Amino acid sequence: QVQLVESGGGLVQAGGSLRLSCVASGTIYIANDMGWYRQAPGKQRELVATITGGGSTVYADSVKGRFTISRDNAKNTIYLQMNSLRPEDTAVYSCAADIRVRFGRPSIRYWGQGTQVTVAS
Repeated sequence: QVQLVESGGGLVQAGGSLRLSCVASGTIYIANDMGWYRQAPGKQRELVATITGGGSTVYADSVKGRFTISRDNAKNTIYLQMNSLRPEDTAVYSCAADIRVRFGRPSIRYWGQGTQVTVAS
């Protein structure tokens, strides 16, 4: 059983900052790619940023230069530092992780429940 739990969301004024955390726990042999996704009301879920176990990152164009994803492999935790927030960043942010629960088993993608980020103008 694997669980992902996000924290750090909230209400912030435009131009402000927030830091999200996502902890993966349970039976984890190895956590491969991990990342953040978001879904705004009436819109499809979109990728925000991903990070491999080796630290390679990918960002959506809309957040490049403002958001930074990082991870602590020893803690199976990823972070999303969000600076210069804009009202259009308002969404539910969810973390995802591709996890192997045992040697020889394929990776399975797990999702967290999400945390609300609201940016007021």
